[in-house]
Amino acid sequence: MSAPALAEVAAPATAVRSPGLDPRTKALLVIAASAAVMGPGGLRFVPAALALAVGLALWERAWARAASLTAAAAAMWAVGWLLPEWWANPVTAVASLACAYLIRFTAAAGVGMHLIATTTPTALGFALRAWNTPRPVAVTLAVMLRFFPVVAAEAAAVLDAMRLRGLAGVGGFLRHPLLSVERFTVPLIAASLRASEDLSAAAVLRGFGSPRTPTALHPPRFGPADAVLVLGTAALAAAALLLPQPLT
Repeated sequence: MSAPALAEVAAPATAVRSPGLDPRTKALLVIAASAAVMGPGGLRFVPAALALAVGLALWERAWARAASLTAAAAAMWAVGWLLPEWWANPVTAVASLACAYLIRFTAAAGVGMHLIATTTPTALGFALRAWNTPRPVAVTLAVMLRFFPVVAAEAAAVLDAMRLRGLAGVGGFLRHPLLSVERFTVPLIAASLRASEDLSAAAVLRGFGSPRTPTALHPPRFGPADAVLVLGTAALAAAALLLPQPLT
């Protein structure tokens, strides 16, 4: 297991703090946003979901994520809606269809990023227990929440190793695309398997598989921040239903 991944696993639970939101509120928000944008007529709710995702990123002071979400949405809007009006041909039609789906995934992923970035596995586990979620489901979701940062750290470590050996780069990928993918994915899969074993052992040591109900140091509670978020989300949903659709 690489040093970046060990740093992710060894990071204390207080390293990432939620800005006053209950994990259950964030989980319900992710489910509602995903269902709205991915369902029939979901393009109507995409601007509201994007505004919510950017607002959560700004609240969290994740400036890079807010800027990347805004830039990605603007690029997909330009390619998917403006470009076909200026230059109509089969290529732009295919690009427009692809952007119509990609912008939905971007909106849903933007809301999900807030849950992953601000919720520790322990907090998520206690929130799921408060919902009387079956223990196997709660443990699986808690371990999976920690697994995402570990995979990202392992991918960065593999790319650094490839750069040191002169194997990374656009030129090498264009000359040997399959070989480049193999050199990246095989070490990443092996490292991810090792990391999953370490995370499973850490979960057992933390008592996730114990039949006893652990005591929470900070029990999940709904607060004023959750009420503000619910009201803001309801206002965005009402605006999406009442105002003209910008994405048609």
